[in-house]
Amino acid sequence: MTSAPRPLEGVRVVEFSHMVMGPTCGLILADLGADVVKVEPAPGGDKTRRLPGSGAGYFGTYNRNKRSISVNLKSVEGLKFATHLVRESDVLIENFGVGVLDRLGLGYDAMQEINPSLVYCALKGFLSGPYEQRAALDEVVQMMGGLAYMTGPEGCPLRAGASVNDVMGGLFGVIAIQAALWERQRTGKGTFVRAGLFENNMFLVAQHMVQYRQTGVPAAPMPERVSAWAVYDVFETADGEKIFVGVVSDKQWAQFCNAFGLDDLLQDAELQTNTQRVARRDAFMPRLREMFGRRDLSQAATICERVGLPFAPILRPDQLFDDPHLNHTGATVEVTLGNGVRTQVPALPFEYGGTRPGLYHDLPQIGEHNDAVARELGYSDEALERLRPSLGSAATAKREQVR
Repeated sequence: MTSAPRPLEGVRVVEFSHMVMGPTCGLILADLGADVVKVEPAPGGDKTRRLPGSGAGYFGTYNRNKRSISVNLKSVEGLKFATHLVRESDVLIENFGVGVLDRLGLGYDAMQEINPSLVYCALKGFLSGPYEQRAALDEVVQMMGGLAYMTGPEGCPLRAGASVNDVMGGLFGVIAIQAALWERQRTGKGTFVRAGLFENNMFLVAQHMVQYRQTGVPAAPMPERVSAWAVYDVFETADGEKIFVGVVSDKQWAQFCNAFGLDDLLQDAELQTNTQRVARRDAFMPRLREMFGRRDLSQAATICERVGLPFAPILRPDQLFDDPHLNHTGATVEVTLGNGVRTQVPALPFEYGGTRPGLYHDLPQIGEHNDAVARELGYSDEALERLRPSLGSAATAKREQVR
């Protein structure tokens, strides 16, 4: 556990969420010290816990530092419990389909009536407009929003290799929540904020939209693009590995040529500016590929690092567990997955007061904090017994968690 600063300590957040976008929003607030109570369906809990394949890492990545209650929101007592919790909270996060929480009686209008100071954050596929009622996924908005076109080769749209819109959408939700909490200090009133996957995707591809208006030429997919820099490429090394190297200024060009013994290229009058070098890439790139092909990865990386050139080995995500920078103190936190495996997970990517946000408590078990939260809300022994049929039992929760 950590002693890192908790600037949001004292802020209570109720999280009705699943998958990635909502949990990411809650994760950031939790890592910053907010008391995030994740509301899971009873008795089985959030289905994200049991996703296979590419979804297997979602729950373990985005749900640390939260408490969990498991509630049947379709029961009278369960809905009363959830409503009571919202009444005593500062923020509500939800990322279910349009109208789901409204039908349960937990929509913004109903919750604002019982808690006027509540900041209600809805994370959806689309914001206001013709698409508002559509269902969406990260893939959907990448495909329709130009990101898949820009990622794959011409004619082969390809989704980005991470849940970029879900994660960033959650982050924009946090930005909106923090702004609303700041405004509440002046007005005493909460408000309704929303973030959308599609609009987030538009923010990502905005540079390519503006590029078209600036040049009159549609942006080419990244694998087909005309690079803005003469050297911005992946090279194969003698040991069969690959390294990316970028040379993005005249100073770096001189450093690159000096470091790798390319004096003739440095002195070439037709390669003195980046614009000249971009125009003559075909003339010298075979030379560079041959040069890297005579060095192994460690040699090439050592030279690039010594002279300060941007470079990177090409790694798989599983190889990052051995990365020395990632393994530096505070760069990761250790959590216990549902199968009992202990693993490192990257911490939030910023420092606060010189330290990284850390781990306050491990991934919660389903309904682990049912009793604690009920007691905090003032439930007596008798009231808690009436509530129990609407909560998941510890034994059932444990069975469901390991399925």
